[in-house]
Amino acid sequence: MDLKTLAGLARFKDIVMILMKYGFDDVINRLEIPGIELIKKIHKGSDELGTFERMRYALEDLGPTFVKFGQIMSLRPDMLPPQLIHELSKLQDEVAPVEFSQIKETVENNTGRHLQETFSIFDAEPLAAASISQVHRGILKKEGHIVSIKVQRPGIQSKIKADLDILAAIADQLHERIDDLKTYDLPNLVRVTRRNLLRELDFKREARNMKIAASFAGEHSEIYIPEVYEEYCTERLLVMEYVQGIKLKDLDTEDVIDPESMAKQGLKAAIKQILDDGFFHADPHPGNILITEDERLCLMDWGMTGRLSERDRHELIDLLKSVVDKDSEAMVYALVRLSSAEEAIDQRGLERELLDILDSYYALPVKEMNIGQLLMAITELLRKYRLRLPSDLVIMIKALVTAEGTARIIYPDLNIVAEAKDYISSLALERFKPKSLWRSFRFTLSEFFSLQKELPRRMVQILNKADSGDLTLGFRHENLGPLRNTLDNITNRLTFGIIIAAMIIGSSMIITTGIGPFLFGFPALGVIGYLISGLLGLWLIFNIIRKRKY
Repeated sequence: MDLKTLAGLARFKDIVMILMKYGFDDVINRLEIPGIELIKKIHKGSDELGTFERMRYALEDLGPTFVKFGQIMSLRPDMLPPQLIHELSKLQDEVAPVEFSQIKETVENNTGRHLQETFSIFDAEPLAAASISQVHRGILKKEGHIVSIKVQRPGIQSKIKADLDILAAIADQLHERIDDLKTYDLPNLVRVTRRNLLRELDFKREARNMKIAASFAGEHSEIYIPEVYEEYCTERLLVMEYVQGIKLKDLDTEDVIDPESMAKQGLKAAIKQILDDGFFHADPHPGNILITEDERLCLMDWGMTGRLSERDRHELIDLLKSVVDKDSEAMVYALVRLSSAEEAIDQRGLERELLDILDSYYALPVKEMNIGQLLMAITELLRKYRLRLPSDLVIMIKALVTAEGTARIIYPDLNIVAEAKDYISSLALERFKPKSLWRSFRFTLSEFFSLQKELPRRMVQILNKADSGDLTLGFRHENLGPLRNTLDNITNRLTFGIIIAAMIIGSSMIITTGIGPFLFGFPALGVIGYLISGLLGLWLIFNIIRKRKY
């Protein structure tokens, strides 16, 4: 969908007006939207706020899709600068609730039954209302259990998909027309957002995430995961256990009996999810955490999660262990293994800058050290050197930052390094226990025997192809574009010069014949040939001087 098509849509005009309201005139100018001069006269931009603050307010005014876009991007410090990440983390997702009649219709359409047949009680007043869904309390008629019913807003999927199409078109245009924005790869940001947001719209996926998290947590975990009633869950409806408690963001920590123990439990549970389970809540901020009556932490909203393979977890454990042990050499080695480079990097320069970061953090008192913030600073450094971490690893870093911040809200004096060190060290040793070593050895042995069986057959195939003359070797040349362009330019100029020389020689021969018609007393064809070759020659010289190719 191009901008000329979008310009006729009312929603696109709303987006343009909001961007103008917050002073993004330069962005609008680069898009070259029809009729923009008239909009500028009607709507004057604002420059009272900073750039990143204006971006946050604009996203909030633009509605659910753009708010979610900002929230998802706040999890990607590898793609955006830290100041913008900080502003995006403040995005609010609280809106006016939908009328109960619409909610009732959605529930009935998804359960295939009248509301009274499924629920003996269904509160018309929602417990919470967000841009994508709202939550009501009810009692299941069959089980008699009190439940929370998360209902997707009617029509929200089509609105979000339409907004994502507009966002993709704008991102493509800005990426092409503004060089300063190319480093952020806006089209890729929109693709990432589309994938994550469409996943978050699938409540059956969220129900599955909650069951996976509960299976890892076990019965005696410090973190409580509400039970899910899968029989009633659909893509637009999520029915789960109602948990009595208060959100952490609304909690007065002075009312907590043992805040230190609660903070330690929450932090260790987050580290366990990441390093032990490999399946973790992507955004454990205070609004997503409920404090139960028995002072347990209940994690809500499992729409966004992260996954880490066993190999990723092992390498991550090495990285975190190097952080808590203050081992800079091991840290550099772990980072190089974890990341992938788009091009050759200055590894010594990276190591020097990494040591600067480590020195600044290790100069702090131990209680003030923040592992998550240190990892965020390292991520920013990797972005500068165009080193890419796998997306789930970056989301993990943001989740760890959020978990640390949440733990310090409960107990500000928590010694993060001391709490993390023993647990990370024990996980690092787990890999060297006989059971883990034996499993690794069995896998390697299995791979070896598979290769032993496969190798002779492959060798025979290669020899057969060589005998029949079908064996070919392919070479791929990379980064030859500039050389090819240079050779093309040289060839074109040589050809052009030969043509000009031929024209001069031909014109000279015509002039010596004395054949009419005449111009200025000389044969006209010869004079015209001189003029054309002279102009072409001057143009070629000017072009060479202008491009400084001499």
